[in-house]
Amino acid sequence: MPQLRPFAQVDVFTAQPYLGNPLAVVLDGSGLNDAQMQGFARWTNLSETTFLLPPTPEAAAQGADYRVRIFTPGGELPFAGHPTLGSCHAWLEAGGAPQAKDRIVQECAKGLVQICRDGSRLAFAAPSFQRKNPSPGLLAQVAHALGLTAKQIISAQHLSNGTDWLGVLVDDMQSVLQLQPDHPALKNLGVKVGVAAVDSARAAPDSIASKLEVRAFAALNGINEDPVTGSLNASLAQWLIADEYMPASYVVHQGTCIQREGRIHIREDASGQVWVGGDSVTCIRGSATL
Repeated sequence: MPQLRPFAQVDVFTAQPYLGNPLAVVLDGSGLNDAQMQGFARWTNLSETTFLLPPTPEAAAQGADYRVRIFTPGGELPFAGHPTLGSCHAWLEAGGAPQAKDRIVQECAKGLVQICRDGSRLAFAAPSFQRKNPSPGLLAQVAHALGLTAKQIISAQHLSNGTDWLGVLVDDMQSVLQLQPDHPALKNLGVKVGVAAVDSARAAPDSIASKLEVRAFAALNGINEDPVTGSLNASLAQWLIADEYMPASYVVHQGTCIQREGRIHIREDASGQVWVGGDSVTCIRGSATL
């Protein structure tokens, strides 16, 4: 029988409500099957809906505090960034107590994800990722669908950390902001595309105030433009810092063209671990009948 379950809707990567990326969180997903979770995620019609569960015994033994399952309207994801921070925010706000003093450990299908408090924000450790060069033919088709010329593209990489993106670095912020993509064409190509630009091709290595402008196009998942994208920015950061396009600390602006003001705080620590941080705000608290 359906039951009332604690529910929150959280705005992620913003300190001001309704300017970030919304996330639906069912704080007690116990007893729900895959079809019930998927049906509710389809009904919320948000980019992601999460269901919190106790960690598996194996994960708990490794320090996991809770388990999360992440659903889009079309399917389950092994990992995603804004659901990680938003779910952790909702779990803590509901009284969750982590095993460790300095870390919250989330279990998801990708594995265990470390989350820390970075001042007033939460930040997750960017998971391991893979990168490879796209084929010239695919890149040319993607550029055409985006309305970019070959000269505008500085570099591009296939990026995968549980979610897959084609990352494209272009030569100018205005080139990013003025894009009017052919979304059906991108969907037919079978790729999600993240486009980024800095003020110049390479940022000064000692700069800590660098800004990256990002747009994310995911018609493949039924979302023409994602407001603020944690998983994409995690992989972008690992790529762009490693290849010295960005310094070890910078701020991402995303959502500008769709009236959002998403802010993602990137930081690489002394060990080389990239952390992806941001504010979260709970906008709705209540119960869901599931």
